[in-house]
Amino acid sequence: MNVVEEEIGRIRKNESTEVVIRKTEFRGSVGVDIREYLTSERYTGWSKNGVRIPIELWPEFKAILDRVETGDEGRA
Repeated sequence: MNVVEEEIGRIRKNESTEVVIRKTEFRGSVGVDIREYLTSERYTGWSKNGVRIPIELWPEFKAILDRVETGDEGRA
């Protein structure tokens, strides 16, 4: 059995929290996990805050994200 566990990237949200994007397998289903990772004196580890997108829905989810306006359009 080939278990998928691949970190795609991280974005620092604040001093103690990163948003981590990983491709994972859970209960036999592959998906993209977007979850907070906390580092503090009280706790270091994964938060329950996040979302998991089944891999077969990823193209649809990505298309939605591609429609997000950042406000940077047209700036040089």
